[in-house]
Amino acid sequence: MIRYAKPTSVDEALALLGESAWRILAGGTDFYPAQGSKPFRENVLDINGLAALRGIAETDDHFVIGARTTWTDIIRHPLPAAFDALKQAAREVGSAQIQNVASVAGNLCNASPAADGVPALLVLDAEVELRSVAATRHLPLQGFILGNRRTALQPGEMVTAIRVPKPAAGTSAFVKLGARRYLVISIAMVAARLVVEKDIIVESAVAAGSCSVVAKRLAGVEAALRGLPAGQALANAVLAAPMAELSPIADVRGSAEYRLDAVREIVARAVLNACGLMNDPEVVAA
Repeated sequence: MIRYAKPTSVDEALALLGESAWRILAGGTDFYPAQGSKPFRENVLDINGLAALRGIAETDDHFVIGARTTWTDIIRHPLPAAFDALKQAAREVGSAQIQNVASVAGNLCNASPAADGVPALLVLDAEVELRSVAATRHLPLQGFILGNRRTALQPGEMVTAIRVPKPAAGTSAFVKLGARRYLVISIAMVAARLVVEKDIIVESAVAAGSCSVVAKRLAGVEAALRGLPAGQALANAVLAAPMAELSPIADVRGSAEYRLDAVREIVARAVLNACGLMNDPEVVAA
């Protein structure tokens, strides 16, 4: 017999997960479209009653985003400028109605190559908190998403939080390319976070999504940017940098060749946006 449960505490939810297999229901914005009109064949664990998993807190070492925190919560919460890319990505997740209920952890657990939140969290060096009755463990986000619709979740575990290490320095930006402005699956998307000291880039983090089976940090681009002045040379550095991590597919949204060309351009835009340079006509012209 198929079971439905709506626990009122995290401990109760973990106890249920330890007893048998459950399909977790959070915001439901991916859950219900995937289910469609098919009959339920798995136990459903509804975690929407777990108030402890919603909200953003700070510890001495981390910003902690609860698993049930919505994209609207991200947009509205005061956070350092390093989170601007995440806020921009949050505004691209479906419609305002979707943003009001869809959870950040659900976006990660869905493990789509086009998940809007992933590149912005990658450039923040985010990690995923996984809890079971037996233990709590933390995985880097890059190690949590293993492939299309595949994660490192083990039986009996659930995501309880996403943690971003402090100080989360610098400024950031997110750029998404799609067939239209909103309510669209991306052709390519990029997040960039830069730390600039005395007009020199001393730290860089760049990630691209929809251009490989999982979103990837671009180590060659990051290395090319470090040590450069925060000016027009950044765009040229991006255009010349290797992006060996990317292996896009061809689909109805665009060819693999188009994606590779497009992502290089939007990496340059994201980097310039993160530096506040896109309004500089000299830089745009370059």
